[in-house]
Amino acid sequence: MKSFINVQDIGPLDKALAEAFEIKNDRFKYQHLGKNKTLMMIFFNNSLRTRLSTQKAAMNLGMNVIVLDVNAGAWKLETERGVIMDGDKSEHLLEAIPVMGCYCDMIGVRSFAGLTDREYDYAETVLNQFIKYSGKPVFAMETATVHPLQAFADLITIEEYKKVERPKVVLTWAPHCRALPQAVPNSFAQWMNAADVDFVITHPEGYELDPKFVGNARVEYDQKKAFEGADFIYAKNWSNPGVTNLADYGKITSKDMSWTVDTEHMSWTNNGKFMHCLPVRRGLIVTDDVIESKNSIVIPEAANREISCSVVIKRMLEAL
Repeated sequence: MKSFINVQDIGPLDKALAEAFEIKNDRFKYQHLGKNKTLMMIFFNNSLRTRLSTQKAAMNLGMNVIVLDVNAGAWKLETERGVIMDGDKSEHLLEAIPVMGCYCDMIGVRSFAGLTDREYDYAETVLNQFIKYSGKPVFAMETATVHPLQAFADLITIEEYKKVERPKVVLTWAPHCRALPQAVPNSFAQWMNAADVDFVITHPEGYELDPKFVGNARVEYDQKKAFEGADFIYAKNWSNPGVTNLADYGKITSKDMSWTVDTEHMSWTNNGKFMHCLPVRRGLIVTDDVIESKNSIVIPEAANREISCSVVIKRMLEAL
């Protein structure tokens, strides 16, 4: 595996899940693969779970790890081509990327959407420059449009906690005080479409995700109807994707607090489990009683980030 961005990159999900549970049973089994190999983690944005889980996974596999915070410990980087660099950015990605490639065997990149130019964001401009110019295998630690390590961990968690062979999984929009990217819901939708689940997406009208991620999911605008009989509720805010109105891209066009997941919402489900990628704004996305309930699996979900990343790094090491 030379790159990891979308669900197609991981291959058959049954094999990926089997590998995940094998690694979870023995996290150091493949430590020999990473001996004398170096992972470079590039962060254009803040991180807690991604930083810790990815570094831990790489160390479990015997790798050395270099972490670079672009906005804190390096020259400010220009990402646009054809610009006159007479501002505060001292180095261009076109030089910085191949230099980074000189010092490592594999690169993980985290770069969020700017939420002002949909075409630029959905072209994955920053990530694709790393793939093109680094000369090294590259995996996404969340990009402008996707977060595959999170979605893979979500799938592992659902597989662990499901009580029926084909569970009903609902991705629900919830309100937020800031404009957030669509990366997490995009990837979650993509991975659930590839998995053997009954998948439903619910959100206010106008918040439609890009059709290439929605896939065959059923879109239900009535949140209560969507929740009925659900085995898993995955709550996540996203800003307007600009699908129905490009001018709305990246904006907050609804703050409807009736979408906040509370005890009443969860009573509509089939004793459903509550999921969220974290960090979560309590009182906006979910109420305290729901996220602290016995049906909340947000912590095991976060723990599985180490496992999903271990599978990805292992496969990349095997391809070196």
